[in-house]
Amino acid sequence: MALNRRELLRWMGGACSALALSRFATAQAPAQGGNFLATRESLKGYRIPDWFRDAKFGIWAHWGPQSAIEDGDWYARNMYMQGSDQYKYHVEHYGHPSKVGYKDLVNNWKAAKWDSEHLMGLYKKAGAKYFVSMGVHHDNFDLWNSKYTRWNAVNMGPKKDVVGLWRKAARNQGLRFGVSEHLWISYKWWSVSHGADKTGPLAGVSYDGIDPQYADLYHDADCARFGDKLDWNEDGIPESWRRHYLDRMTDLIDKYQPDFLYTDGHLPFEEYGLKMVAHLYNVSAQLHGGATEAVYTSKEQTDCSIGTCLLDHERGVSGLISANPWQTDTCIGQWHYKRGQQYKTAKKVIDLLVDIVSKNGNLLLNFPLPNSGELDFEEMTVLEGITTWMAVNSEGIYASRPWKIYGDGPSTKVKIEAGNFNEDKRTDFTAEDVRFTTKGSTLYAFVMGWPEKEAVVNALGLASAQNPGKIRKVELLGYKGELKWKQDEAGLKVEMLAEKISDVGITLKVVLA
Repeated sequence: MALNRRELLRWMGGACSALALSRFATAQAPAQGGNFLATRESLKGYRIPDWFRDAKFGIWAHWGPQSAIEDGDWYARNMYMQGSDQYKYHVEHYGHPSKVGYKDLVNNWKAAKWDSEHLMGLYKKAGAKYFVSMGVHHDNFDLWNSKYTRWNAVNMGPKKDVVGLWRKAARNQGLRFGVSEHLWISYKWWSVSHGADKTGPLAGVSYDGIDPQYADLYHDADCARFGDKLDWNEDGIPESWRRHYLDRMTDLIDKYQPDFLYTDGHLPFEEYGLKMVAHLYNVSAQLHGGATEAVYTSKEQTDCSIGTCLLDHERGVSGLISANPWQTDTCIGQWHYKRGQQYKTAKKVIDLLVDIVSKNGNLLLNFPLPNSGELDFEEMTVLEGITTWMAVNSEGIYASRPWKIYGDGPSTKVKIEAGNFNEDKRTDFTAEDVRFTTKGSTLYAFVMGWPEKEAVVNALGLASAQNPGKIRKVELLGYKGELKWKQDEAGLKVEMLAEKISDVGITLKVVLA
């Protein structure tokens, strides 16, 4: 016979915490008031909370020990792959990976100039409504005071609770707080650390991953069987690692109660992944009066088709308006900091943001921090450009919803299938391209450039297939004067000001009858 809440408290001597109760609920209760079971059927009852649907824009710090080297993505893996640029860099600057391995580099991550409060203030000013900290990358190094591994940022490297300090700063600025985890694939990802050079003077000499005293970082010797090939699936990953993964994720959730949890891939390890997600949602409900406010992401459409989670496209966009909220996660450069990297311009970021929001999505944008933890000059330039545009135009972004169509103009003729790694298939936006959002009877038309003489929005013509009806009023965000405009059968035509007010794009606020 199942115990009710009062009986459970009596049985536990009245000492049961909210988190412990949420675990009990996960195992025992139906999906009511946040009490989700660890089953796909139960999680179908989940819905994306309004705060996320209204937020539209988040900033991410994809930052950790690999950032210490400042040589780009996946350094910890690629330094063990003979012939790769990062292997060559490692041998030249640190030594051969049989002698100097990744374990020897983690303490190079100093975060000497990192000021989480200052950065969070900049991100809030730029318009971010949520912030995401890296929690753990594929390198198996936790950025919090982890109770399941010595390889963590409190014990090594900066010797700071990176996740905890980011969380505190986000809360102080009134932002929702999230964490990303990339841990599940680590067992396969680290297989190369157990290998050896195939050619050269040290051919056959094992890399340091083979040393059993570091198996808690590089995994046990059995992972070596995966070799250099990385199949992005769960096949062959042992049960022991799956259980350990859940322990680490539960520890993270219990310590920081994130509003947002990002998994790099699909919902992993079925029963373990489902327990993680149900626990995340139930902890959130305990903190919000029974309403689940947390968001969990997966990159697998079937995971999120009905309830369960938020669909995320890595460096990808949707081609059309999606019925369900979704997210693009992308970066202004590489995911991990790389010296000399050319970044997306502020206009490129704004074009992405507006396009994504017009299709019912959110943008999560990574600013990769260097070893110091301080944005470089070029990153600050991009951030300042975003800040300037958002200060004028964000009214049409936040809490908006899609219109009948997402856009107008030449860019809508380019057909894109929703998915990952397709953002570069978009054409560059010009003043002929328009994107739409709505709030009630107000329509926002984002003109993605500065028209020379007049802005033309064909979809708002009286004879348009969208049947917008008669326009009552047109304003230009950021301009207090009266506009000269007319609506005819062919479209809405707005005479431009003599002085250009933006190179990025403008927003017409249109009140419909």
